[in-house]
Amino acid sequence: MLRGGCQRVGARLRGLRRGPRGPAEIARRGVVSCIDPSMGLNEEQKEFQKVAFNFAAREMAPHMAEWDQKELFPVDMMRKAAQLGFGGVYVRTDVGGAGLSRLDASIIFEALATGCTSTTAYMSIHNMCVWMIDHFGSEEQRHRLCPPLCTMEKFASYCLTEPGSGSDAASLMTSAVRQHDHYILNGSKAFISGGGEADIYVVMCRTGGPGPRGVSCIVVEKGTPGLSFGKKEKKVGWNSQPTRAVIFEDCAVPVANRIGDEGQGFLIAMKGLNGGRINVASCSLGAAHASVVLARDYLKVRKQFGKPLANNQYLQFQLAEMAARLVASRLMIRTAAMALQEEREDAVVLCSMAKLFATDECFVICNQALQMHGGYGYLKDYAVQQYVRDSRVHQILEGSNEVMRMLISRSLLQEYPAPGSDSRALDAPRRASHLQQRCGKGAGQRWFLSVLLRLPTKTRPSLRPPSSASSEHKS
Repeated sequence: MLRGGCQRVGARLRGLRRGPRGPAEIARRGVVSCIDPSMGLNEEQKEFQKVAFNFAAREMAPHMAEWDQKELFPVDMMRKAAQLGFGGVYVRTDVGGAGLSRLDASIIFEALATGCTSTTAYMSIHNMCVWMIDHFGSEEQRHRLCPPLCTMEKFASYCLTEPGSGSDAASLMTSAVRQHDHYILNGSKAFISGGGEADIYVVMCRTGGPGPRGVSCIVVEKGTPGLSFGKKEKKVGWNSQPTRAVIFEDCAVPVANRIGDEGQGFLIAMKGLNGGRINVASCSLGAAHASVVLARDYLKVRKQFGKPLANNQYLQFQLAEMAARLVASRLMIRTAAMALQEEREDAVVLCSMAKLFATDECFVICNQALQMHGGYGYLKDYAVQQYVRDSRVHQILEGSNEVMRMLISRSLLQEYPAPGSDSRALDAPRRASHLQQRCGKGAGQRWFLSVLLRLPTKTRPSLRPPSSASSEHKS
């Protein structure tokens, strides 16, 4: 009976996936869940969040275990999702997109990921590819390529990583040599989600010299002579989406398929990844939210030593920490999403922070939820283990979390002086000179001395006279 109660994640999350409760229901219950994902959203956002939760409960959750175990790519389900606007969430409306914001996209992907994290993650990558074409492509490219992608009549894959260049993406070697009105591509891409099944491949390749400025972005369509695929990879998670190597052997692609200018490819790739990091972090949120709900319900049902596990204070505290990690991750992701939408200067580092923090913390949540299930959590009859497996890779892809740490620290070190120094002291001589010009030498000296006196003793420059004068003084 216990197994039957826990086996189907759809039943466990049905109340959650009906979407945010209406005011009347909240009033009857007299309480709002502290992890309610609708908190802080406007009415329009709550409405499409509700649509996404309902779709996840009806069309995804009942099938996610089958998709995982049989490694099925659920094309029909995704095309149903596209009818709701989920094929081009933040793509412009004139080419079939929904025209929503980055925050709206995060809300939608979080909700969908409660139904199947793996499939939602692929849909988020597809959305990133469509946005790149919509944002950087010509009008002809936008109107030719985007409409069938927004309806998911066609699927897209993002091709950046190579067997020899993972985190060091600027060192990619896939070449594209121009011959008249075509590029001839040679090389291979690794770990490509949707590889072999997708119809459109957004490929970063080298049209110039070494480094990021030699990279261009070219769309390669399935069926192009010289395009082939490696074997389907066997993975720990993300089994509802195929992963293969994408191989180019004298693959001739029209110059008209280049997105942007030559040498702009690395910029396009990184711009796409900023949104991709928000998307994959949002998928982690959905997995973590579902895991908290599953763990909470399991603690109420499972008895040990004559009492429900929910009565154990240690487990209560663990559940509280999981909830706190979840809400903190959600707030961080939504802050970064708004910064990206507004094109703020700190958007890149905030996206990196959100991806780092949320994917790490949400994996901890999923893993702790499995631990709370005990031995049952390790069985594939229980959904919690699939959330653990599907969310683990989020710490690696779209820029590994080690790379996120590099980006964050680089931003801090460029913006601020090294630890142990004081920005006021570093800038003090220039300010003192300015003060002398305006107020006379005495004012500048007094201000400079006041700055020095505020510094730690070890960092103050010596104010003593030269050694000879010092010796005379001592004598």
